[in-house]
Amino acid sequence: MNRPTILTGDRTTGPLHIGHYAGSLSNRLRYQDSHEQFLLLADSQALTDNAHDPQKVRRNVIEVALDYLAVGIDPGRTAICLQSQIPALAELSMLYLNFVTVARLERNPTIKDEIRARGFGRDIPAGFLCYPAAQAADITAFKATVVPVGEDQAPLIEQTNEIVRRINAVAGCLVLPEARAIIPKAGRLPGIHGKAKMSKSSRNAIALSASSEQIRSAVRAMFTDPNHLRVEDPGRIEGNVVFAYLDAFDPDQDEIAELKAQYQRGGLGDGTIKARLEVILQDLIAPIRERRAQLSEDRGYVLEVIKEGTERARERTEATKREVVNALDLFQL
Repeated sequence: MNRPTILTGDRTTGPLHIGHYAGSLSNRLRYQDSHEQFLLLADSQALTDNAHDPQKVRRNVIEVALDYLAVGIDPGRTAICLQSQIPALAELSMLYLNFVTVARLERNPTIKDEIRARGFGRDIPAGFLCYPAAQAADITAFKATVVPVGEDQAPLIEQTNEIVRRINAVAGCLVLPEARAIIPKAGRLPGIHGKAKMSKSSRNAIALSASSEQIRSAVRAMFTDPNHLRVEDPGRIEGNVVFAYLDAFDPDQDEIAELKAQYQRGGLGDGTIKARLEVILQDLIAPIRERRAQLSEDRGYVLEVIKEGTERARERTEATKREVVNALDLFQL
């Protein structure tokens, strides 16, 4: 049976956290059964703003792969592959840059926001600016028709489809399919202090490998409502990190709705909702942490998983590259 192809992945800049689990990993577990899934260890993309520290990118290849396997990604159903070791991706990236302008790259809302957040000004690494073309190469090389992304990443899929349409128009045939973005319902979780989104670089996340004490400390430190000083005081749930996490992870959403109403009326303390959340996160992370510890004892196995997945990816992407080159009638020896 032909299944739709799905491409997803993560930058290898650090171990994954519960925000990744809520926003992408839990969905990837489901996609294994319904899609042909390729999971990209995006080390080339990680270098676009980490070229000053390539060892950071290198050492986190295994760390991210460990997280994939620990949460239940099955390498027999999902190919875990290393971006930098798939030559067709780089070759297609270079080709696609001829089908997009610098002005269009600079107008991409995702790129504009990321440039502003990193404070690049005009000192933008060229690889970072050209990332939309590189992502288009990643997606189309696998002929992925669905791509799970956060809402803030949707403009990148739009730009991918623009490049696809230009190539198909020049080729005079439908050589590449367009892709559809899948936006997860959970969205991005806020950091534990409530000041920014949860991220590896901001040190405001709970890692999937977090110890019991680290989870407890993180939950205790979570931002709630600074004006909710006494149990009987009415509290705000907007911007309340604890409720944001309960929305993402608590299976009993009807009871969470009741707790929200009680919190807003007054009569529900922060300690009570934090205690509930801690139990949920401890139960979620404990088996992942244990499985990860077991896998880390056999890194040879993890490396073999990456090698096998990368070989599958090479075969798929090389075939697509040949189709594109032939369709554009480029000179070949």
